[in-house]
Amino acid sequence: MSTEPRPNPIRPPMPAYGPGTNRGQSAATAYVPETATGSLPIVEAPQAPARPPEQQRSHSKAYALMASGTMVSRVLGFVRTAMLAVAIGSTTTVADIFEKANVIPTIIFMLLAGGIFNVVLVPQLIKASKAPDRGSDYTSRLITLTVVVMAFFAILLTALAGPLIGALTKDWTDPMLALGTAFAYWCLPQVFFYGVYAVVGQVLNAHGHFGAYMWAPVVNNVVQLIVIGAYIALFGAYNGSTDQLATWTPQQTLLLAGGSTLGIALQALVLFLPLARTKLAIRPKFGWRGMGLRHVGKIAAWTLASMMVGNIASLLYARLVSVAAAARAALPDGGASVPGEYALNTSQLITVLPHSIFALSLATVLFNDLSRAFADGEREKVAPILSRGLRGTAIPVVFFSVGFIVLAGPIGRLFSGTSADGAAAGAAIGQLVVLTALGLPFKSIHFFLIRVFFAEEDTKTPMLIQSAIAGIGLVCAYTMAAVIPATQIAIGMALLYGVTNVLSAVIAHVLVVRRYGDYGTAQVADTYVRVGWMALLSGVVGAVALGLMGGYSNGYAWSSLSAALVTIAVVGSVMLVAYLLLLRAARVAELEEFLGPLTRRIPAFRKR
Repeated sequence: MSTEPRPNPIRPPMPAYGPGTNRGQSAATAYVPETATGSLPIVEAPQAPARPPEQQRSHSKAYALMASGTMVSRVLGFVRTAMLAVAIGSTTTVADIFEKANVIPTIIFMLLAGGIFNVVLVPQLIKASKAPDRGSDYTSRLITLTVVVMAFFAILLTALAGPLIGALTKDWTDPMLALGTAFAYWCLPQVFFYGVYAVVGQVLNAHGHFGAYMWAPVVNNVVQLIVIGAYIALFGAYNGSTDQLATWTPQQTLLLAGGSTLGIALQALVLFLPLARTKLAIRPKFGWRGMGLRHVGKIAAWTLASMMVGNIASLLYARLVSVAAAARAALPDGGASVPGEYALNTSQLITVLPHSIFALSLATVLFNDLSRAFADGEREKVAPILSRGLRGTAIPVVFFSVGFIVLAGPIGRLFSGTSADGAAAGAAIGQLVVLTALGLPFKSIHFFLIRVFFAEEDTKTPMLIQSAIAGIGLVCAYTMAAVIPATQIAIGMALLYGVTNVLSAVIAHVLVVRRYGDYGTAQVADTYVRVGWMALLSGVVGAVALGLMGGYSNGYAWSSLSAALVTIAVVGSVMLVAYLLLLRAARVAELEEFLGPLTRRIPAFRKR
């Protein structure tokens, strides 16, 4: 394998979660949806040698602009999720039906073309941008091809809305299938706009316009908030007292599902404004021979195969979880305590946040060092770089894992809506938060370990890991579905996510050690143990504070959404202060490395 350094035109995809994706973001901003059994590989290439200071500052500004857009979108996504629960409930039949119809376009897009946009096209765009016409001809042909192909698939999928809903659900009644099909008719055209958004965004990235791609999802989220607000104003908030399926109207379907697609459409179309500022001569142009897609596709074949494996697994997991909606509908009390697909995806939306912010950010920085070490033939540097990344990630990720477990109840309540059975729905979501949080540290460990393979341009090994975990996970999932009640399937699936995250980390560890040698496993394990004890002690402090706020007695913490938010803020702050003080008292060296200059500005944390 060549070790010659080469530019890295492939921007790392942001990880998503579970069998779906972040409902606060589009598929294209999530880039590569994770399956229930772990994250799909992120295709990256070795970096070129160190850039001049001016270029480094330019890239730092670009990353800051991108990160700020992502963070704003995430926050708005959380608000959207909470508002949607107010509108239609969180553990309700309609919530699960809408979730199914709204997530299918995301996964199908990634299955059909997401890997092509993220892996195959970017290098070609970078190369074309250096042509005399700055890539105008190539870009015109690429956008034309995207519009034609994605329009074809969007029309075909929309025509097949009924069979798709039937194939991707289990035990749904005829009314459920009818409503799911109606939602899908409005949602499946999103596939077209995902494709347009992805290709135009990558064109902008190739020409150095990074911010628009990451800020465009904010437009989508703002539209979603307006749509959901209008829904609540026109049709009222879900109160738990009516049969949603029996009273649901076409107008509600149009506003909710049509509004969702409108947000994705505007997210794509708004990118044509910065595209116009690039001064590229973009026009419809056919004739797609010689675009070099076949050659680059062969290079990325393993990654594309891995994406297919992961997204097919996602669809199968989601099909199994869909049985909860049918089981809930059969219960006389409405089954507010039965979590389904919406609740499961919400729990993953919550618990993946620290992984996305901390593990991804640190891995992106250290990936450059790993790539450079391989490019320079200095393999002995790989182990210390990997060890530093794993130990540094432990500080935030372990704390958040414990925090999610302690605050699972109020967190669930925050995303359960305002109906009379909101507390029961919140408890159901809280159970899933606990189970998904258990595997969070191992998700980040696995994420870091497979970076090593990508840094050496090995995409085959991560694909084999992904396939093995997907196979094991699906066998366990189908076995579990055969033996546990349908009302418990989401809980069982959340537990499976945690178990397979552990298994993914173990397999990746074994393969990394076998190929590259020990990376200081004992030191890494010692850090996680010491940090884990501090996190647990802070969790005890947090549990006491939560008890005082009625978190264990159906008291203040459960009384309303605002009370849940206040409880999370207060208890979380108490835990954080206790955690930092404990780490400081225990002289955990990784704290200084993680917080850096911040700790040196706080008197209590200054070195004596």
